[in-house]
Amino acid sequence: MVGVRWTAPAAALIAALTGCAAVGPDYHLPPQALLNAPAAQGAFVSGHDATSQDTPLPDHWWTLFDDPRLNALVERALAANIDLKVAEANLRRTAALLDEARTRDFDGLADAETYWTQQSPEQVLQHVRPHQHQIFNIGAGISYDLDLFGGIRRGIEAATDDAGAATAARDLVRINVAARTAQAYAELCNAGHQIELVRELIAVRGSEVSLHHVLVSQGRLPGYEEQRRQGELADSQARLPQLTALQRNAAIRLAALQGQPPGDADPQLLDCHQPLQLPALLPTGDGAAMLRRRPDVRAAERSLAAATARVGVSTAALYPDIKLGAAIGSTGGVTDAFGPLTDRFNVGPMVNWDLRRSAVRARIAQSEASAQGKLAAFDATVLRALREVETALNNYDAVLARRADLTRAAAAATQVAARARELRDGGRLGALPALTAQRDSIAARQALAAIDAEVNAAQVAVFLALGGGWT
Repeated sequence: MVGVRWTAPAAALIAALTGCAAVGPDYHLPPQALLNAPAAQGAFVSGHDATSQDTPLPDHWWTLFDDPRLNALVERALAANIDLKVAEANLRRTAALLDEARTRDFDGLADAETYWTQQSPEQVLQHVRPHQHQIFNIGAGISYDLDLFGGIRRGIEAATDDAGAATAARDLVRINVAARTAQAYAELCNAGHQIELVRELIAVRGSEVSLHHVLVSQGRLPGYEEQRRQGELADSQARLPQLTALQRNAAIRLAALQGQPPGDADPQLLDCHQPLQLPALLPTGDGAAMLRRRPDVRAAERSLAAATARVGVSTAALYPDIKLGAAIGSTGGVTDAFGPLTDRFNVGPMVNWDLRRSAVRARIAQSEASAQGKLAAFDATVLRALREVETALNNYDAVLARRADLTRAAAAATQVAARARELRDGGRLGALPALTAQRDSIAARQALAAIDAEVNAAQVAVFLALGGGWT
């Protein structure tokens, strides 16, 4: 252990020197940044009062669907997802780098060694073998960088901002895991719904084939009518494998999102046959809340702050770097260890100064250009976030409008099918027109089921664009 006692004037001088302001720009969000634009902070221009509202978006937006199974799937994915574990490991690494940066003003080193040595006789112009000697070296030294111009402090600022960007990157993975889980579950349930309708249509078309077979055998219809109905039946049957594969693939994706191999996919999930329902209007908040919440925006802003701090790191190289150091040790023959002939010490300041002014200024220019690039990247991230939200809201409005039309069409087709069934049961309508009306009703409901899948996809896209899914 080496101790150094400073006199009161020396301590005061050091305190004054180390209190110097760091060179380079202090980070503040530039006023010209796109984030500060009133249009970026206000209400969204897309969306409709009948489909969305400007109430705040909850962190766990998937709970708005009021589906316990979906809630459990998302929670398990957030706890076990492999990509999220990678992001957590990167975050821990960044935190360790920050801890290392905070120690750069102090250096300490201790070393010890011993060895046997013998000079070459001819090296000293002798023909007699010299004696062997055991040499040792032991010592310890410390140095403290006064950081007069803030190069180390700016480096710590940059490392801190990098850690903030890594945290935002972890949160970005989190919101994507939540959205991908909800989307996979919605696809699974919608595929199950469509499978039920296809099976219902297959049953109706099977009845049509049987009826046409009787009519053709009686000579009341040409033979190609039966063949046409058989083709329609085969077309409906051909859709089942595709929908079944879609459903099973969604189950496999859910397993993968939870860090599980395909063989561990939950088969009970295939029992879902109803689309997700959002009972209330979709909450969106405003642009200011969205930009504060989006992890990619926060990551870009922290990267800008880190780049600004590194301008200070480069600027500090224009000035001398002064360290105070002290060392103590003993070096020499073992027989004289720790004696007046082997003891050594040194104490005093050390100055390093890069005199290549052009090179230093070139590095400053590089840092300044990097900061300008980070500002442009930050603006691009803000612009992309706003565009994604507005686009998602427009798509959501459009798909809801289509769904409203298809809902009316399905309701009308269902009423026609019900009336046709009543007439057939009363003997006032033949079986063939009644089957046709039933088939049309199923087709209308199939179109509605397809749009329900688009509605769920659009809802998840809006929630993802809004940046929800982390706390």
